[in-house]
Amino acid sequence: MTQQVPSTEPELAGVRNFRDVGGLPATDGRRVRFGVLFRSGHLAHATAEDAAFLAGLGLHTVFDFRNAADQKLEGPDVTLPGVRNVNLPLSDPADGAEFWTMVRDGDLDQLREILADGKGADRMIASYRSIITDRTAEHSQVLHALAEDSVPALMHCAAGKDRAGLSIAVTLLALGVEREAIVEDYLKSNEKHRRYKVKRSGSADSAYSPEVMELLSPLFDARAEYLTAAFETIERTWGDVDTYLERGLRITPGTRDRLRDRFLD
Repeated sequence: MTQQVPSTEPELAGVRNFRDVGGLPATDGRRVRFGVLFRSGHLAHATAEDAAFLAGLGLHTVFDFRNAADQKLEGPDVTLPGVRNVNLPLSDPADGAEFWTMVRDGDLDQLREILADGKGADRMIASYRSIITDRTAEHSQVLHALAEDSVPALMHCAAGKDRAGLSIAVTLLALGVEREAIVEDYLKSNEKHRRYKVKRSGSADSAYSPEVMELLSPLFDARAEYLTAAFETIERTWGDVDTYLERGLRITPGTRDRLRDRFLD
C-alpha cells in the first residue's frame, strides 16, 4: 500500500503539539499508516479553524488523558461532530496538587526547594514509572478500543507530552514500532512551536526569569531519560514488552494482529 504523506504539517492556532505519527517504522518492515493515529495537547482552546481541521480528519475517537483539575484549569475539549470523546485520567487530580500550585504561583525560593538539584527531573522519572505500573487498566482499555473500532484516533493530555506521550509509546510498542523511532517521535515535543505555554502568576520579569525557566525546564521538556525510564520499568516489572502486553495489559496475540492490521501499511 502506498503511503499518503501529508505535504505540510498544519499550523493550528489554539492546539499545541499536534502531529500525525504516521511513517514510523516497525520491526517487520512495515510502517505506521498516515491518517490513523494523531497526538496533541488539549483541544480546549481550539479555534473555529482548528476545529474544522480536526473535524476533517475523520476521527472516530479522541482519548483525553487529563484529570478533572486539568479540565477545570483549561476547559473541556472543543466538540467535534460525530467524534467520541473518551476521558481516561492518567494522573490523580489530588496527586501533586500542592506541587503544581507552587509551580504556577510559587516564588523563586519555593521553586528552588522543589525543583533544584535534579529534583524536577527525578519527579518526572517517577511519574513515568508509576503511570506504567499503575495505569495498566487504562492502557489496556485504549489498546482494546483501537483494535475494535476507535480508529482514526487522537490522543492528548494537557501538553501532549507525558501522559499522551506514554500512551502513544505503549500503542507503538504493541504495533512493533522500533524503539529508536518511538523516542525520536517523543522528542519532537521539544520543538518551540509545540511546547506547552507555562502559566505563572506575578509580573513577567519575576514569573519568567531565566532561573525560573531553568528550574521549570525538567517539567516541560521531553527528555529521552524519561521515556527510557518507562521502558526500563516495563522490563523490570514484566521482563519484556511481549509479557507486559500479554500479562500487564491483557493484549492477546490476536488483538496485536488486529492492531497491526489497522495501523500498519
